[in-house]
Amino acid sequence: MEYIIGTQAVSTRDIVYRSLKNQILLLELPPGTSISEKEISLKFNVSRTPVRESFVRLAQEGLLDVYPQRGTVVSLIDSGLVEEARFMREHLERAVMREACSSFQAKHLIDLKANLDKQRLCIEDQDYKEMFMLDEEFHHLIFTGCSKKNTWEVVQQIKVHLNRSRMLKLTADHNWEHLYQQHYCLYEAIQTHDVSQGDHMMQEHMALTIADQEMLMEKYPQYYK
Repeated sequence: MEYIIGTQAVSTRDIVYRSLKNQILLLELPPGTSISEKEISLKFNVSRTPVRESFVRLAQEGLLDVYPQRGTVVSLIDSGLVEEARFMREHLERAVMREACSSFQAKHLIDLKANLDKQRLCIEDQDYKEMFMLDEEFHHLIFTGCSKKNTWEVVQQIKVHLNRSRMLKLTADHNWEHLYQQHYCLYEAIQTHDVSQGDHMMQEHMALTIADQEMLMEKYPQYYK
């Protein structure tokens, strides 16, 4: 079965897959949660086939662990994969940031400032899901502003465990002012074409993950391998 969303036909399988992936990444389905084809098929009012196909795809991405005869669970966060993703993300984002400070499309600079204004409102509202989305959008805009959309897609492929860790940090600590200030400094570096400051700030920004991991693994050991 297909549904029309906008101008594109979207299959039942894709709807189930996207919904489950979002629930896992947003921690609505926390690490270690047991789920079943029957349960999900009833929830979405679909047959088991698209659910089974979604499970296979999510397992391939490392978000589900499927145990024959035992069931399916949301995978625990792999701290090793978090660190590997952080390492790759840091080097790619620093390279893109240096380029952004050298040459950046003006319209995307306006979009960055608009994003920062939304982050400020989000801090007041304490909406961790929206804050995560705005954080992602901010970095995406930097890649887009210097024509590195494909590089962004590469980064996305290795971030599934890192993203859950980032989401967990936002729920565990609602003091997001430091995150906002770092984003604002990145914006200013792009605006003033300060390559050295932009590179330094991005390195510092990416290093947050290292300290966060230690705190999160101590506070939520049940969510980590």
